[in-house]
Amino acid sequence: MKLIVLTTPHFFVEEHIIINALFEEGLDTLHLRKPNSEPIYSERLLRLIDKRWLKRIVVHDHFYLKEEFGLKGIHLNQRNPVPPLDYKGHLSRTCHTMEEVQLWKKTCNYVFLSPIFDSISNKEHQAAFTQAELEAAKKSSVINSKVIALGGITTRRIRKVKELGFGGVGVMGDLWQHFDSHASTSFAEIIKEFKALQRTTGN
Repeated sequence: MKLIVLTTPHFFVEEHIIINALFEEGLDTLHLRKPNSEPIYSERLLRLIDKRWLKRIVVHDHFYLKEEFGLKGIHLNQRNPVPPLDYKGHLSRTCHTMEEVQLWKKTCNYVFLSPIFDSISNKEHQAAFTQAELEAAKKSSVINSKVIALGGITTRRIRKVKELGFGGVGVMGDLWQHFDSHASTSFAEIIKEFKALQRTTGN
């Protein structure tokens, strides 16, 4: 199953070093998600990331960055609900209902369904679906290989995600909580957690 990492909403000094290290460890896709940020900061971060990895990055905002830096694609959400006119390329979207999933997975490479579990990074975002609803969505093939589980994903929850028929997981809080940008000097713990996620997802 796919293992997709989302960045933290904020920028920090060591971010490009950790992102490069994650790609070195085998990360396939990174979603650059920096809501309500100025584009200059995303540009600065992208310039610091090894050029080899830019084609594996999907951007959530400032879609011009896709062409300027040769990125993998763009991601639609409530802030940016439609792609640029005549856009061709990798496309994904965040969905919050089963109806949205059915609509958007037809035209997207994959969609996020969120939140599946209580969020780790945002305590206000609690699980939006019951177990019965998720099982029914699997049975009716609403959830399939094009649907990525997002929200509260941890290594111990991935088995349940697999059982529900998701094609992958999007990870943010569980990974980045292993690095304190204000106090940490080593990112060994974040790499250790990433490797655990790789093993559990089969990457």
